[in-house]
Amino acid sequence: MKKTLLGLALSALTALPVMAQDSEKTLYFYNWTDYYPVELLARFEKETGIKVILDGFDSNDTLLAKLQSGGAAYDVIVPSDYVIPGLIQDGLLLKIDTHAMPNYAHMKDAFKNPNFDPKHEYSAPYLWGVTGLAYDSAVLGGGEIEHSWKEFFEPRPEFVGKIAELDTASDAVLAASLYLGIPQCTESNDDAKRILELLESAKPNLKMYTSDSTVDRMASGEVSMFHVWNGATARATLQRDTIRFIYPKEGTPMFRDNFAVPANAPHPENAKIFINWMMTPEIAATVSNSIAYGNAMKSDAFLDEKWRKMDAINMPEEYASRLVPTQDCGPAARELRDRIWTRLKG
Repeated sequence: MKKTLLGLALSALTALPVMAQDSEKTLYFYNWTDYYPVELLARFEKETGIKVILDGFDSNDTLLAKLQSGGAAYDVIVPSDYVIPGLIQDGLLLKIDTHAMPNYAHMKDAFKNPNFDPKHEYSAPYLWGVTGLAYDSAVLGGGEIEHSWKEFFEPRPEFVGKIAELDTASDAVLAASLYLGIPQCTESNDDAKRILELLESAKPNLKMYTSDSTVDRMASGEVSMFHVWNGATARATLQRDTIRFIYPKEGTPMFRDNFAVPANAPHPENAKIFINWMMTPEIAATVSNSIAYGNAMKSDAFLDEKWRKMDAINMPEEYASRLVPTQDCGPAARELRDRIWTRLKG
């Protein structure tokens, strides 16, 4: 009964308008592919009268290119943490003052005052997670692999031919940097040479994929090892229980994805209503239960038990020191990364 009353109270709070809606009750939402439970859109529309049109992208690079080119106008976007400072500096985000929204009160303290947007003036937290290694233990007869990037870059024969890499420069270069002990924002040509050599040596063993269908590829057994996100791994594990996830000891990249509103958003008031609604603990938990990533709200009471038992979602405390937050690298470091990627792909 207590939980029911709490849910009713939160629903009542959600119903409070943040501000007047735009005259057109429409919201254009640009999010990562397969990163939102679409059934929630019908609930939001029913509660607010605002119709949501969802479109997907496969990387921060795709999102940036869309915004920088002045392409299709969206009301809510989902950039990762390290992307936000550049978007603010370039005037591509609208100031939304998340800290003044009613449901900001439900945010966990650990997620307040982030270094990429200290006052939460331009962004609100969506989901967070890590990028590590997933593997099918059945390939080793139920055995385990070392918690190291070595298993990916110098793979065991049993996995060769079924190893997958995310087809994004930031993920691939950062993994190689961590394995080699190179700072993630290096501007050294010597470092770049070592990173490229490692990636080139591993390339024959890898298949590169976008973020689309990562869960299906693991669950079906199409790939036996994947450089991938913990949430995708957890969802695949529900279908194939021999899948395991590791947090590499050399460093496990941690990402924080956020809601933001483009400067040219056609319906900015509707965007703010949506963002406040998404910060309701019950709603945030609904997303986590469906997508299998952690959220920043005080929503633990609403989380499914299955996620609390899984290492891929409920990270053992002893691995906390391995987490490496993604950084906003300077122009020289980004240019070096792009050169590595161009050489590798070419």
